[in-house]
Amino acid sequence: MAIETFVLATASGPTMAAEAEPDEIDFEPAPVRGGVVVVHEEYGLTERTSQICQRFADAGWHAVAPDLFHRIGSPVFGHADEEGPSAAAATLRGTDLLDDLDAAMKWLADVGIAINRCAVVGYGLGGAVALLAAAPLPVAAAVSVCGDGITESRFGEHPQLLLAPRLLAPWLGLYGGNDPATPAVEVDALRVAAATARVPTEVVSYPGAGHRFHDEQAPPELDGYDEHAARDAWARTLAWLRAHVPA
Repeated sequence: MAIETFVLATASGPTMAAEAEPDEIDFEPAPVRGGVVVVHEEYGLTERTSQICQRFADAGWHAVAPDLFHRIGSPVFGHADEEGPSAAAATLRGTDLLDDLDAAMKWLADVGIAINRCAVVGYGLGGAVALLAAAPLPVAAAVSVCGDGITESRFGEHPQLLLAPRLLAPWLGLYGGNDPATPAVEVDALRVAAATARVPTEVVSYPGAGHRFHDEQAPPELDGYDEHAARDAWARTLAWLRAHVPA
């Protein structure tokens, strides 16, 4: 199935969302392993986010990615924009983000995928959102690929060191060892804090990898793509979902 966009109803009004689901087999609906809410980076609902949804669909998951910037006009940024993404991210608030993710999961429930068979996977900015979501929302699993806010407040919420012990969904964190947004000492502290949660957690740091190690489109000057780390992170993400999302 080709990537599609649709209008998702949220508590704050409509927003665009990208969607991809497994292809039909002999004109019959393909089996779906579960649902994945993909949380985009600080660049907004980009083509790359849609491509990530397609990758999940190719792996058997029904993926949907809501536009989290709909309250400020749904801007989309490129790698060369140095100020726009940060300014847009600064407008986000935790309660609004959780409302948007909840709307995406309810939409998946309406198409036949119960919320307890859904996971949240976030990248960059979305990585921080995924950890935030893994405590209050009834998701089956969560994965953070990069992100920040380990020791400082993001979205008007507590730092992740305080949120991690409260995790209610199995959570996997994947970080670049050379990412200035998540210094190694902070990642180590997050690993320790997450280990006190009542659910399985795991934190992986890739030596030498930067903030955008997972983004094959990111230029080298922006701590861009690290093929080994990106491949391993994708494999670990799928394995985490298969291990923790009920079939």
